[in-house]
Amino acid sequence: MTKEYVEQQDGAYRIGGTRVSLDSVVYAYRRGASPESIQRSFPSLTLEQVHGALAFYLSHQTEVDNYLVQGEKEFEELQETSHETHSDWYEKMRRARKGVFASLQST
Repeated sequence: MTKEYVEQQDGAYRIGGTRVSLDSVVYAYRRGASPESIQRSFPSLTLEQVHGALAFYLSHQTEVDNYLVQGEKEFEELQETSHETHSDWYEKMRRARKGVFASLQST
């Protein structure tokens, strides 16, 4: 009997039976988090699911790494588009942060 710990839904890898992305588990693992720590960060996952997801990642590492790189590129493109489309808002936020930082320094 085989258990599917990772499935693809709408082009995204998810931990089987959950909405938790494989990306989240893999990035935590890459940062050095233990399976137990990852499970505590995602309480909807069992420790078995975390280990299963990591086993899937390690056995499909090239494929998953390519998927993650593609996702990062798409995110950067969306971020660029957002900055171009809403440049006034981003400038307003930059000034607001600068003002907050300056007030914190003066106290």
